[in-house]
Amino acid sequence: MRAVVFDFFGTLTDPAAEALRGPSFGVTAAALGVPADDFRAAMSGTFPQRIVGAFGDTRATLREVAGLCGADPSPAQLDAAAAAHHEGAVAVRRPRPGALAVLDRLRAAGLRLGLISDCSSELVEAWPTTDFAARIDAPVFSWQEGHRKPDPRLYAAVGTRLGVAPADCWYVGDGGGREFQGALAAGMRPILVTNEAYPAAAAHRADPDPTIPDLSVKDLIELPVLLAIPPQISMKQR
Repeated sequence: MRAVVFDFFGTLTDPAAEALRGPSFGVTAAALGVPADDFRAAMSGTFPQRIVGAFGDTRATLREVAGLCGADPSPAQLDAAAAAHHEGAVAVRRPRPGALAVLDRLRAAGLRLGLISDCSSELVEAWPTTDFAARIDAPVFSWQEGHRKPDPRLYAAVGTRLGVAPADCWYVGDGGGREFQGALAAGMRPILVTNEAYPAAAAHRADPDPTIPDLSVKDLIELPVLLAIPPQISMKQR
């Protein structure tokens, strides 16, 4: 193996910090002059659009989301809201305990390090200032690429930028965004970070890879639907 490709949120970042996202949205909402609950709902509802750059940068995104809440913030309000939003994002993306040391050790061992993150604008805009930037050789952000996991173009992009064939890459993540489905399809070797020490973290995963609660006929029959396998392809055929 020549490279390790990481997920970002909940993998390299502290899973416990995800609980800070809601309160940080409340601070941004106050700066925009919109009800916090309405803002949180609009941010959640627009997640698929925000992470592929549909609304533009952070300031433009906040203007769009405020509009969905029935508000028309002034330029000064947008400036204050963007600053608050970036400040809140700093807390949410704090490094997982020990993560930076792991990255340093992998680099010292001669491995190339990549990243694929389903993220919105604030991470991309702040990336050069993070502790991760100097440690990741090839960051790939959904907001910049216009695609989200498990789109094969993201995995191809990180392999190309690393100069490493996908088959020579580990993929490490916590299972959000059907990322392992994409990694396997690309030929990477996935490693699941279970986050067992953070039982609340699973609630923050968006569109997770499918699991089944037990080995039963019912679960196996439903699995092709969970995996989005075309109806004509049955488990027996696979």
